[in-house]
Amino acid sequence: MLNATIYCHSLYNSMLGKIQKAGYVPVGLGPSSFSSEWMRDNTLINIAHKNKYYAEYTFYYWYWKNILPKKDDNHWVGFCSYRELWGNKSKILKNSNFNDIVLTKIPEQWEKYDVVIGEPIYINELKISKLLKRGLWSLARNPQAVFKNKRSIRFQFDMWHGNGYLDKAIDLLGDEDREDFRLYTRENVSFSRGNMFVCKSKKIMDDYFNSIFTWLEKCENIFGFDLSGYGKTRIYAFLAERYLSYWFNKYTKPLLWPVIFFDTINEKN
Repeated sequence: MLNATIYCHSLYNSMLGKIQKAGYVPVGLGPSSFSSEWMRDNTLINIAHKNKYYAEYTFYYWYWKNILPKKDDNHWVGFCSYRELWGNKSKILKNSNFNDIVLTKIPEQWEKYDVVIGEPIYINELKISKLLKRGLWSLARNPQAVFKNKRSIRFQFDMWHGNGYLDKAIDLLGDEDREDFRLYTRENVSFSRGNMFVCKSKKIMDDYFNSIFTWLEKCENIFGFDLSGYGKTRIYAFLAERYLSYWFNKYTKPLLWPVIFFDTINEKN
């Protein structure tokens, strides 16, 4: 990839060919066995033992501590997963061929920016039947959520990841972000999913990682690791996912870029 390094993480060794086809660097996460082509997050300074709870952020921590100090400015570095890849904007609507729709080089348009994040997804399209099944407590707390424009990030997080958990976590943020992020989660009905971003500024990356990991470490004191169920076990990754959109929009002017979902790709070699 021209003037860029994109790390693509997976829990499965079988995804190696797919990741290499895109020209991304394969990163193996979790306890599975991986071949020698994969980078791992369990060497040097690491928190790999937290992967069950932090997901891709154990690799982000490894990168922050071990690679970022050596990074040159003006070289694009980014992250994605085997199921969520960066799209080629010029061809994404024209062809479902994997080689055509997955981003393999940095577009000229990016050079005007320091950060790229995924186009937002809207979380307020949930059917009323599922809303009543999953979000009855949240709905009782916020009856206005029967209206789509009131189904905020906070409402959705409460529904899927634990009632009141997001507010408890936000309480632990520093003064510079606490109330801004609280307002962001209550007023917005979309965010950039997947914990994906691409950045060419070493300082911006360092500032973001310092902010997110300082916060998540504080959150460990209230949530711990005795967690069950997918929505709660990975709560640190889900908190980070909401915070990423907020942080980059507050402190930078990011370019929004399409994300390709692996399950929707009709593979043609």
